[in-house]
Amino acid sequence: MKLNQITVGCLDYDTSVKFYQTLGLVQIVDAPPRYARFETESGETFSIHAVDQLPEPSGLIYFETGTLDADVASLEAKGITFDTQPTDQSWGWREARLRDPAGNALCLYYGGDNRRFPPWRISNSNQGKGHEK
Repeated sequence: MKLNQITVGCLDYDTSVKFYQTLGLVQIVDAPPRYARFETESGETFSIHAVDQLPEPSGLIYFETGTLDADVASLEAKGITFDTQPTDQSWGWREARLRDPAGNALCLYYGGDNRRFPPWRISNSNQGKGHEK
């Protein structure tokens, strides 16, 4: 299977659209006031869907960038507030965390090869065919 897209709830359509545009996602569907779809630089899609009330957030959405520190500084200059600044993690990633206008948890990170090929990756002959490092 290939992950197609992620959709999260939003409480304020216009504010959420502006937020994700500010993050650098390109809006490809505009169906106000209920739905918008965005595309990442590498072609994955991410959507927002208007809801009256959000359930208790339980997920964490990751967006990878090769220029994390510069991106965080640029986004802060545009008024985006981060919960944590870029920090090196023990699993080999560098992460900065924030929330979107609806409270959905996001992580901007750089993981490099450690994202798909961490040192502790399980070995399975049926897994990752053609993607061996």
